[in-house]
Amino acid sequence: MAKITYIEFNGTEHVVDVANGLTVMEGARDNGIPGIEADCGGACACSTCHVYVHPDWVPKLPAIEAMEEDMLDFAFEPDKERSRLTCQLKVSDALDGLVVQMPEKQI
Repeated sequence: MAKITYIEFNGTEHVVDVANGLTVMEGARDNGIPGIEADCGGACACSTCHVYVHPDWVPKLPAIEAMEEDMLDFAFEPDKERSRLTCQLKVSDALDGLVVQMPEKQI
């Protein structure tokens, strides 16, 4: 189980426990956190679960794969260093304390 902090664009924070094996996107969806739409349901076929990862966490995450990188081209104002798709981040104890911030909108 990992405690993940989701920060809405307006600054509202949601700190939730997410079970290992789920994705960061599923943690947001299952806890009713606004700002992550996940239109494709986690298939890495859209960019509607895009977030900005807190700078401290960027080097701790698994490397971005080509398909995720391609989908981020469609995200709203992607950041080459911090943008990730939450459907591609599998929760484990190693993600305990992760902080992500939602963009102004998902497209």
